Amino acid sequence: MRHGKKINHLGRTTAHRHAMLSNMASSLILHKRVTTTVAKAKALRQYVEPLLTKAKDDTTHSRRTVFASLQNKESLKELYGEIAGRIADRPGGYTRILKLSATRAGDNADMCIIELVDFNETLLEAKNATEAKSTTTRRSRRRGGKAEAAGNEAGTSAAVIADAPAATTTEEAPADTATDTLTNGESREEAEKAE
Repeated sequence: MRHGKKINHLGRTTAHRHAMLSNMASSLILHKRVTTTVAKAKALRQYVEPLLTKAKDDTTHSRRTVFASLQNKESLKELYGEIAGRIADRPGGYTRILKLSATRAGDNADMCIIELVDFNETLLEAKNATEAKSTTTRRSRRRGGKAEAAGNEAGTSAAVIADAPAATTTEEAPADTATDTLTNGESREEAEKAE
């Protein structure tokens, strides 16, 4: 039974395990991502996240306690310089584990990448792109597209809206529109072209 055994000893003595996690934490801080086994990554996450939380408070005491764990001046400088500024407003969860499909050739161990969340440029760019897209909703885009099409057909509807005085304008709910039925494999754009 393993009741209450929360620490994965990773098949190492205590001193070896602490030295390994210290070195891996320094590598993660310096390089922002490390490829390792899933078991080591989970142990590293428990080891490095409290250090990152302490780095938010830039005092002499916090620097000394973090240095006692890392034993590396370069990683300490990087941690309190660039990383602490990026994670200042994050309440936790500074690391991400991405499991890889390939296993290690020697012992078939599951491999993964552990990385700092705020330093993955591709995911940050994708997040910013989705935030930019989320400013317009699907309904407003579609209604705007139909309004343009109706304006082009009628020819004067856009001019009438522009000439109306702003003080007397009252907004009304949009009229109900009929829903389009799509056949298998047909997109909405193709259905609108067919009409």
